[in-house]
Amino acid sequence: MFHPLRRPEEILAYRSLEQLLTAKPKSVWAVGSKDYVLTAMRLMAEKNIGLVLVVEHGAIAGVLSERDCVRRLVLTGKPPELTPVAEIMTRDVVTVDLGKTFADCLKLMHLHGIRHLPVIENRAPITVISLRDLLAEAVAHHAEVISELERERMTMLTSTA
Repeated sequence: MFHPLRRPEEILAYRSLEQLLTAKPKSVWAVGSKDYVLTAMRLMAEKNIGLVLVVEHGAIAGVLSERDCVRRLVLTGKPPELTPVAEIMTRDVVTVDLGKTFADCLKLMHLHGIRHLPVIENRAPITVISLRDLLAEAVAHHAEVISELERERMTMLTSTA
């Protein structure tokens, strides 16, 4: 017989960020505010990521995204090899701590129109979660739910036969 999900952590929206990050390697790709944009762009290309943190003294000073590079560098004609990251980085950074949930992260990303969310612990960055990470979690969760429903359906069909 079908047993509905009962515990909050079994419901995707209530799953904690800490739970979601257990499978994701915690890595922080960062540059300094005085580094040149070209350095940051090379790091993004090398790591195949769309955003790097700008870290000063162990804390987030800003973020630099591919979108920042296009809009504030390329379209304004600034040379990446001579432009410091501080000139084009986003300074008002929306962050999240490990105590937040899947739903909290989605809500923050939607409200602020962002695709990357730096995760902090004790005010220090520990990783970045992306919209793509959350989407992958949702797809995996829904596949699991569908599988459970299919198993339940087969159990009901075989028990009535």
